[in-house]
Amino acid sequence: MHFRLGRIFVLALTFTILTDHASAQGSVPIPTATLQAILAGPLPTPPGGAASGDVTVVEYFDYDCPVCRRLEPELRMLLSSDPRVRLIRKDWPVFGEASEYAAYCSFAAAREGRYQAAHDALISSRKDLDSKEEVRNVLLSAGFDVRKLDADIQAHAKEYSGVLERNRHETKTLGLRGTPGLIVGTQLALGGIDYTGLESLVARARTR
Repeated sequence: MHFRLGRIFVLALTFTILTDHASAQGSVPIPTATLQAILAGPLPTPPGGAASGDVTVVEYFDYDCPVCRRLEPELRMLLSSDPRVRLIRKDWPVFGEASEYAAYCSFAAAREGRYQAAHDALISSRKDLDSKEEVRNVLLSAGFDVRKLDADIQAHAKEYSGVLERNRHETKTLGLRGTPGLIVGTQLALGGIDYTGLESLVARARTR
């Protein structure tokens, strides 16, 4: 019951943040040192889009976040329409233990060279991922050996925990209060965003 109440609170906060500026999509600049630190850290998962694009988009997300799930098709559309955009995904599991486990599973899948398959399955889930069992079921349906993923997680638990801790520190530095969080170029995006908004921010980033 406490988890459900916490989930409802975080969801409400997320929707509030996203709609606060919905009428006037905008962005705020990120200090150069902060952005450099965010982009410099080692990544447990491969970037999407261009290997070295002229504009980098950073997404802080949670696999159990419905807003993140709705944003995913918009990001995919951006990558398919603009071959010069690079996307870095950073797991920020704000919804609890199952979200953290889903992030770890995606890291383990990346070691198998199957990150995209795991990411697509988890982010496209039509059910809430409120337990480890639900995460496992999604990955089983996608053809993963979850026992192998669990073994990898156990072997690299300290490394994976460090990745999430670093991501949490970055979101705190940026002042984010809920998922998703987006950086486009050197700007932190504000308010609800769709493909048109993403396209506009990318175009603006190229003029800076």
